[in-house]
Amino acid sequence: MRILTGIQPSGKLHWGNYFGAMKPIIDLQEKGETFVFVAQYHALTTVHDAAALRESSLDVALDFLACGLNPEKACLFMQSDVPELHELAWLLSVVTPMGLLERCHSYKDKMARGIAASHGLFAYPVLMAADILAYQSDLVPVGRDQKQHVEVTRDIAAKFNQIFGREVFKMPEPMISEAVAVIPGLDGQKMSKSYHNTIGLFEEPKEVKAKIMKIATDSTPLEEPKDPDACRVFALYKLFANEAEQAEMRENYLRGGYGYGHAKKALFEIYKRTFGPFRERREDLAAHPDVVRDILAAGAAKARAAARETLAAARDAVGL
Repeated sequence: MRILTGIQPSGKLHWGNYFGAMKPIIDLQEKGETFVFVAQYHALTTVHDAAALRESSLDVALDFLACGLNPEKACLFMQSDVPELHELAWLLSVVTPMGLLERCHSYKDKMARGIAASHGLFAYPVLMAADILAYQSDLVPVGRDQKQHVEVTRDIAAKFNQIFGREVFKMPEPMISEAVAVIPGLDGQKMSKSYHNTIGLFEEPKEVKAKIMKIATDSTPLEEPKDPDACRVFALYKLFANEAEQAEMRENYLRGGYGYGHAKKALFEIYKRTFGPFRERREDLAAHPDVVRDILAAGAAKARAAARETLAAARDAVGL
């Protein structure tokens, strides 16, 4: 089984990125051949600062490695190191119906938030399809809001195979963990850089604590019982906690005499406990950039080999 995911280097990664995309594929790296890429070309639809893009791209790689991605079991690479993607994207684009792209909610959402329309933004799903299909991916861990892109990829692949009469591409399957399908941000919306409601993976602990203490809650008095399932502090705590820890906090909420301030402090402590080792590993990796470059170079070589094989099959199918 081949598993693939990618994350845009459009800013500092946050808890939503970790629980929604990073942790699922890190957990899966023992179960199949894993490909993880830094999606620089996708980021270019919104990031137009070269220095910022370079810095963020390396940061994403460092974050993945620090959080447990094992380069001996997973292929980590920069999207820009696989130029075959662009020819493959063009071959896919010539069979992609305009109506399919016009129905993509990601484009509509970005337009609604004031992001300027561009061909790149509109054709984003075709490049994403190339990302997925180039490596003949079987499984694509995605958030619920990205499921449509995998469905679009399947539609494009099926149409290509049908038109040219060959099974060039596999049909990838989305993998969505309902437990972490939507990570709440500080304001209750989905945690997203676009909404400015994130908690960064490796922000300074004092900054993380300050953000946690600002999470909006209701006005239920300290002594009154509280509904844990209606509280975003508890929703975030569950992401870190084991079953026993979740059960204990749930009991505290329901019993009363347990304030939201207590819950926020518990959330901060479990974050520190979880990310402490990651933080140390990241500092060590950042101090040895040549090691990271070697990992990325090896990953790119493996990714390019797979993409070349797929592209060769697609070129032959269309008559090139």
